[in-house]
Amino acid sequence: MSSRSGANNTNIIIITGPTATGKTALSVELAKMVHGEIVSADSMQVYKHMDIGTAKPSRSEMGGIPHYMIDCISPEDDYSVARYVRDASKCVDDIIERGKTVVLVGGSGQYIDALIAGRVFSSRGDHELRKELEHEYDNIGGEAMLIKLSSFDSDAAQRLYPNDKKRIVRAIETFITTGKTISQHDEETKAILPRYAATKFALTYADRDDLYTRINQRVDEMISQGLQDEVKNLLDMGITQRCTAMQAIGYKEISAAIVNNSNINDAVEQVKMESRRYAKRQLTWLRRDKDVKWITWDGIADTIFAVEIITTVYNGRD
Repeated sequence: MSSRSGANNTNIIIITGPTATGKTALSVELAKMVHGEIVSADSMQVYKHMDIGTAKPSRSEMGGIPHYMIDCISPEDDYSVARYVRDASKCVDDIIERGKTVVLVGGSGQYIDALIAGRVFSSRGDHELRKELEHEYDNIGGEAMLIKLSSFDSDAAQRLYPNDKKRIVRAIETFITTGKTISQHDEETKAILPRYAATKFALTYADRDDLYTRINQRVDEMISQGLQDEVKNLLDMGITQRCTAMQAIGYKEISAAIVNNSNINDAVEQVKMESRRYAKRQLTWLRRDKDVKWITWDGIADTIFAVEIITTVYNGRD
C-alpha cells in the first residue's frame, strides 16, 4: 500500500483549509461515515502541553475516533517536515493495512503535501551557516529575512510567514549551500509519482469577513479557556521563547507579553491579526493546487452537508 504507485485504491481523504473553518468537527463526522481514523497534519499539535493555542481536539471532540500525530513530542524539541513525513507515514500505512480509511486533517500545507508525495529530505546542511542565519534572523527579524529570501526565491518567500524562523533560515541555507532554491526542489519532485493517492477537500467561507470574524472569535475563546495560563506554564517549564514551539501564533505574542509585562489585550489583538494573515497565506497555498475540491461555507459551517459531498465524491472515485 505504501509503494509509489499512485493507485486510487489508497484510502486517504484530506480535510484542510485555513484556521477556524471547522476541520476538526468535519473530520470526526466523516471518519464515522467512512470507517476511518484521523491523522493530524498540524505542525503544532504534535507538541505536548500545547492544547488551547493549537485548538487540539479534546477527548470528547474526538468522538471515539482514533487520532494520531497529536501530543508526540516535548515543546523544547524541534520538529520538521522531514520528521513528520517519517512519523506520519507509519501511521498512514498501519491504518491502510488494517483496511480502514485515513482522514488526514490539518492546515499545515507543507506537511500534507510532503506526506502524500512521500518526499525524501536531504540530511545535508551547513551547521555553522545555519547558526549565522539564525543569529541574523534574531537581529533583523522575520520580515527582513523574507525580503532577503525573496531576492532569489520569491515563491518560497510568499508562502512563508515572518514567524516561521526555521523554514526561512532553511530556505536561505539551502540556496547558499546547493545553488538551488527550495522552490526548484519542489518543482523537480513534482515529476515523481506520489507515495499515496488522496482526495483533497479544502474548507473556506464565501465571505472573507465571515472567516476573519470566526478567527477573532476563536482567539477570544482560547483566551477564555486559559491560553494565558497555558503559555505561562510552558515558560515555567523552561520552554524559552526561542524554542520552535513558542514561535507558533498565539504562543509567541502571549509569551512576549508575559515576559515583558506588557498589555495582554494588545497581545491578543496581535494574535488575531497574525492569525488572519496566516489564514490568507493558507488560502494562497491551497489555490495553487488544481486538484483541491473546495467546500465553501455560506455564513455557517454545515458539517452534515459537507460529509454528504465528500462521501459522494470519494465513493465515486475511479
